[in-house]
Amino acid sequence: MNTITRIILSNFKRFETFELECDESLNILIGGNEAGKSSVLLALDLALSGSRSKVEAIGLETLFNLDVVNRFLAGKKQYDDLPKLFVELYLSEQNHSDLNGKNNSKGVVCDGLRMECEPIDEYSKEIAEVLKDEHHNFPFEFYAIKFMTFADQPYLPQRRPIKHLVIDSSQINNEYATREYTRSVYSAHATVLERNKHENLYRKSKSVFKSGALGELNDKLPNYKFAVRTNPRSNLESDLVITELDIPIDSKGKGRQCLIKTEFALMRNKSGHSLDVLLLEEPENHLSHSNMKRLIARISESEKKQLFIATHSNQICARLDLRKAVLLGKGASPVRLKDLSEETATFFIKAPDNNVLEFALSAKVMLVEGDAEFILLDALYKKHPGEVTLEKDGVHVISVGGTSFKRYLDLAKLLGIKTAVVRDNDGDYQSNCIDRYAEYALPHIQVFSDKDPGRRTFEICFYQDNKAICDELFLPGRVKLTAQEYMLKNKTEAAFELLSKKQTDLSAPAYLSDAIAWIRA
Repeated sequence: MNTITRIILSNFKRFETFELECDESLNILIGGNEAGKSSVLLALDLALSGSRSKVEAIGLETLFNLDVVNRFLAGKKQYDDLPKLFVELYLSEQNHSDLNGKNNSKGVVCDGLRMECEPIDEYSKEIAEVLKDEHHNFPFEFYAIKFMTFADQPYLPQRRPIKHLVIDSSQINNEYATREYTRSVYSAHATVLERNKHENLYRKSKSVFKSGALGELNDKLPNYKFAVRTNPRSNLESDLVITELDIPIDSKGKGRQCLIKTEFALMRNKSGHSLDVLLLEEPENHLSHSNMKRLIARISESEKKQLFIATHSNQICARLDLRKAVLLGKGASPVRLKDLSEETATFFIKAPDNNVLEFALSAKVMLVEGDAEFILLDALYKKHPGEVTLEKDGVHVISVGGTSFKRYLDLAKLLGIKTAVVRDNDGDYQSNCIDRYAEYALPHIQVFSDKDPGRRTFEICFYQDNKAICDELFLPGRVKLTAQEYMLKNKTEAAFELLSKKQTDLSAPAYLSDAIAWIRA
């Protein structure tokens, strides 16, 4: 199986340096906006393509790290200090001598590909003249783009050692992207011999059509005749379309196109031919909930193919196994979640829809046990001194079931996320709030609960600390239930009524105030 084992980037897009050890089957890239997910996919695509024209179409000024360029321009601007850009892909053993060598930044002998952009020595005088310009003028035009193997041999698009494909849902209706997708899938499933035969027959059929169907018409014309395009831009691969039940897929809705294209790309034909690497950019776009589940199932069943998926979807991230996830944007280096326990990873695969991605991307989180706490927390948070809000303080609130706390804390432990657990003591503070979380006794994790066994739930604590307000709202018209009993039986409804009618008068239980003060510190 042809796979990428490691990616190293230097001065590429937002990354001055970047290194990622890759999983042989699935790599789920997660992170906030501008974290670099799309940049990693772009680096893979460019290096695997071996296409200089593709790099030129994007532009070196777009690919080079802006901070590195600006630092150079703000410095002495010496020729020898000009920054270089490279993308290295370390490959599994391909048994091909042209790939094996140590033309890489680590200096190790292995199989791999390297895309590099560096100044052209022959133009050193011209570059020096550009650098003398007092204006900030970087000599991108005098850089060369090279595609080399680790054996220091050039490689071309026609002889790519790894067959790959990019599916970007944002380009799903783009005619060029659709044509390139079809061409790549066709090339992956047809051998070179088959493609040559098909092209020959297609060209022959055009000739037959010209002499036959158009012949009668052309015989009537004196000087000018009709013909059929035969240039390279109008060949078999450019004219191919993919159909489902004889309907071209580009005539279908965006969501259906996304699903079909991904399913088709994941296929292996009866001869075993297929793509080696599939790059998916936010595959969740345009998909309904049911098609999302189908896509996840199809990806889970995929064999003998390496996938790189950039996503903002909780479902894709959790359902495909969190241990395959790579978190970008938290610190200089990517964080793999492969050390997450199997028990926790399985929990998120099987559990109802969750907020695991929001949790992983947060710096501070308050985990609360129920809907009532979640509904009232924002109003109670604002009562602390100063103009404070959850948004300003960068605190994310997630409501989880009592059995789920430990699963999220496993993530907090691994990622160093400051996490406050706000929960009921259920009548036994020591057992339920101290002993149960002993393995999470870390500076960035804290459990908050009322210590009084008589104040076993949030509703009881809240009623006792806001008795007059609760009696005013919930006692009138009650015959059998006390205000506290009503709140316990109607937790969500009571919380909404308190929020809508009395939010400025409410007092937070002491343990909740402690949690807010701690998370803000």
